[in-house]
Amino acid sequence: MKSPSTDPKIPKKEAVLVVDDEAGPRESLRMILKPIYEVHTASDGQEAHKVIQSKDIDVVTLDLNMPGLSGIETLKGIRKLKPNMEVIVITGYGTLTNAQEAIRFGAGDFISKPFNVADVISIVAKSFERRSHTLKINSLVERIQSLRSNVRDV
Repeated sequence: MKSPSTDPKIPKKEAVLVVDDEAGPRESLRMILKPIYEVHTASDGQEAHKVIQSKDIDVVTLDLNMPGLSGIETLKGIRKLKPNMEVIVITGYGTLTNAQEAIRFGAGDFISKPFNVADVISIVAKSFERRSHTLKINSLVERIQSLRSNVRDV
């Protein structure tokens, strides 16, 4: 008998990585998202990069103010590892400058702490939709390029 994770008939649960150096917000987000998604956690940027390299992650929630690798540095690393991954910045230091910098480096959304549970669920769901659309567009672009290449070869 196949395990649920390898059975192609059973869809895999979408995966979220919650990155926050503070256990309280990290566990709160894990508990909020766990009924809907497969949730992984990381307590710093380096751990986040390791999880992203070893697990099939779709969306990341990322704290900006962390010791060691900052949230922005972590975001830059995520972009290098997985350019199409959706990243939501969740921070207690929600200034306009922070939001602009996070968006400049590829964050899809920005939430201030303390966060509203309904907002988190809604924004994470929208991030999954955005990722799905991006992957479909990329797939179509690849197919068009492949067709153009085949036409040139004829």
